[in-house]
Amino acid sequence: MRTCIALLAALALAGTARAQETAKPAAPQKPAEKKADDQKTLYAVGLAVAKSLEPFTLTPAEVDTVVRGLRDGVAGHPKEKLEDYQTAINDLARARMAKTGEKEKAKGTAYLDKMAQAPGAQKTASGLIFIPVKEGTGPSPAATDKVKVNYKGTLTNGKVFDSSETHGGPAEFPLNGVIPCWTEGLQKMKVGGKAKLVCPPSIAYGERGAPPVIPGNATLTFEVELLSAEKAPPQATPSK
Repeated sequence: MRTCIALLAALALAGTARAQETAKPAAPQKPAEKKADDQKTLYAVGLAVAKSLEPFTLTPAEVDTVVRGLRDGVAGHPKEKLEDYQTAINDLARARMAKTGEKEKAKGTAYLDKMAQAPGAQKTASGLIFIPVKEGTGPSPAATDKVKVNYKGTLTNGKVFDSSETHGGPAEFPLNGVIPCWTEGLQKMKVGGKAKLVCPPSIAYGERGAPPVIPGNATLTFEVELLSAEKAPPQATPSK
């Protein structure tokens, strides 16, 4: 499981860093500004580990226990053997994710009902709720087209889990190479237009989700601006 792999990788990284520190001679003293930068980077390492732990939905007391394990592992004096608990770690992650998924499913149902009442909302047979924001003037893409978009994705609580802005600008991809909600929804748009796509899990990431960012059974909302649509080049006919 990716979550557990990320956690184990973080712990292994910490152990490797410790081993390298022990093997190398003492480094010369760094300027104070460099130390400050290192502290920020190390803090970010902690954030990365925390993000990998999100599917476990840990309580504050459980976080304390995890921190004790991290400290013991980095110190080289673990009180338990990691290899004895790899299956248990995966089982715990699955159980916690399943529990979170049930909560997400209930929240998603209520959210979908609410969004279906939004002005101009159109609910399709697949469960997609399409809400036009700005009508475009260009052509509508076909499923086989390559599209260019600006987008922002949010969970039902409003948390942004992804956006084109965080990746440096518009995204380009074949429309039939993404989640079904997008393939269907963007074909209802015209170039230059904007819309909201409210995606139930069945046409998004399903029961599994996309840990640690998207929980299982998550209903997702995408604000999409369709910048361009390019027809796929015709495939060459194989010679006989």
